[in-house]
Amino acid sequence: MGGALALTLAALAYPAMLGVQTVSSSPSRIVAETSAGPLTEADRDFVVKVRAAGLWEYPVGQMAIAKGTSPAVVTAGQHLVAGHAALDATVRRIAPQLGVVIPNLPSPQQQGFISTLNADSRGKQFDTDFANILRVTHGSIFNTVAKIRSTTKNTLVRALADQANTTVLDHITVMEKTGLVNFDQVLFQETTPPKLPASDVTPPVPAPGSPTVVLTPPPDPSPSPTAG
Repeated sequence: MGGALALTLAALAYPAMLGVQTVSSSPSRIVAETSAGPLTEADRDFVVKVRAAGLWEYPVGQMAIAKGTSPAVVTAGQHLVAGHAALDATVRRIAPQLGVVIPNLPSPQQQGFISTLNADSRGKQFDTDFANILRVTHGSIFNTVAKIRSTTKNTLVRALADQANTTVLDHITVMEKTGLVNFDQVLFQETTPPKLPASDVTPPVPAPGSPTVVLTPPPDPSPSPTAG
């Protein structure tokens, strides 16, 4: 992996959905009592961040389908699109039941991922950047999804965590199948993420009354595990 990509990962490597850092001051604090059980700050953060993940990984998956130069990269893009369309449908369904406001834009840090990959020309550089950035973000979040699954008392959040766990593992697998993942660099980035300010990793709150962005499922969503 080239020096440019190493710098990109150093600047941008932060988990795609929840992350090692947290903007919550008290993750276990109950913020609402719902018909599905108590909702904690960590639960609410999880729902928001799953939504934000789709808002950047879905368009990046579309990029990979259009710009990927190997069948494995194109397949990985198809898995991102299908997986996050399915997750997004679940989030949009449960958010009103939980009283959670979901974003319509990814965080500034996640928008940086999109910009980095959008700037790559079609070719090996895009393929390599795509596989490694997505492997870092998914590898970083994997254990955190499991933690939410094991600790939440909310049945809707628990079901979302089940779906997210399956999807994240699938996306890790398809990135590795590209043969482009630099494991030494990726594992370093996973274990030493930069300390970014909360403003960089928090998706903006949508304007009141704004329509909800919908991630449209592909005609054939079979490439990626779906649930919901």
